[in-house]
Amino acid sequence: MSYPSGRHFLQIPGPTNVPEQVLRELAKPTIDHRGPEFKALALEVLNGVKPVFKTKSPVVIFASSGTGAWEAGLVNTLSPGDKVLMFETGHFATLWKNMALRLGLEVDFVSGDWRHGVDPAVVEAKLAEDKGHKIKSVNVVHNETSTGVTSRIGAIRKAIDKTGHPALFMVDTISSLGSIDYCHDEWGVDVTVGCSQKGLMLPPGLGFNAISAKALAAAKTAKLPRSYWGWEEQLASNQGGFFPSSPATNLLYGLREALHLLAEEGLDNVFARHIRHGEATRRAVRTWGLEILCLNPEEYSPVLTTVVMPGDKGADAYRNVVLEKFNMSLGSGLGILKDRVFRIGHLGDFNDLSLIGTLGGVEMGFALAGVSHKKGGVMAAMEYLAGQ
Repeated sequence: MSYPSGRHFLQIPGPTNVPEQVLRELAKPTIDHRGPEFKALALEVLNGVKPVFKTKSPVVIFASSGTGAWEAGLVNTLSPGDKVLMFETGHFATLWKNMALRLGLEVDFVSGDWRHGVDPAVVEAKLAEDKGHKIKSVNVVHNETSTGVTSRIGAIRKAIDKTGHPALFMVDTISSLGSIDYCHDEWGVDVTVGCSQKGLMLPPGLGFNAISAKALAAAKTAKLPRSYWGWEEQLASNQGGFFPSSPATNLLYGLREALHLLAEEGLDNVFARHIRHGEATRRAVRTWGLEILCLNPEEYSPVLTTVVMPGDKGADAYRNVVLEKFNMSLGSGLGILKDRVFRIGHLGDFNDLSLIGTLGGVEMGFALAGVSHKKGGVMAAMEYLAGQ
């Protein structure tokens, strides 16, 4: 295969494009993770990441994927046989449920159509009928990466509070952290799960748990086995600026720079940029005459748009055409959506021209792949962006 000139357009909803400034930090020489230089780095990132979660509580950083951070949230707070309330909002919510089952938890998995987020009214009803408080945790995916649906975490917190139920509240922010406004403290979240390779603009390899005082108290009596994932040893080491095992030092260099970039742009500006790009993308999709998977406008994701293929099939062949002709990767359909949808990622280190280039590749790909559509989607997005 000949060299494809120009940059590769990585338009999947994570891992996202890594900024040049962060790449340079990742290339720094590795240092002694027991020395004073590392201590300064660790203390800076452990404190610096808190504003992204909007929390004053501790944030634990694991050398792991987001999947590891999922497991850490579960095993630190729950015991074998505990009942967990979870919701089928998409592929990743289903995977988290499967993990909970493998760990020996009982899961009340509320079925869904993969086109809507978690209904706060259902949360309230489920907890209200649980008079014996058998449900120990309510677990929700904030932004479902497979569907482009964002659940309303603040409204879910209010629903929990209405019942007075003591269950913990755990939220997966893997594809929303650093891209969609999120309030760990204000929304009374007990464990927030995050990772490095999406809104934080890093390669995969760091997992996060933001932990409330209530979750820390639950960890003292939780009986699920844990060793590497244990918070207690992590937090004790972190107080001095160190980690109980070898940390991902170069990723922490990158994290420090990514946090600087987010602070320089301003988190409110980051969130507004993602909202704007999400709206421009949806205007393009509607102009093409195609269907957006998410059905509730209140739940549209600012970080990705999942598009239903005409005829409900052929998405993978179309994505292959786009990759071969334009060196651009679009997200595949996952789980029950395989080959039925494609996903346009518009998150992370991303600007207006990046979006227009992305949508241009999408629209040109339709013609080459023989996908039925109307022309003008890119122009609709351009007109919206230019008017903002």
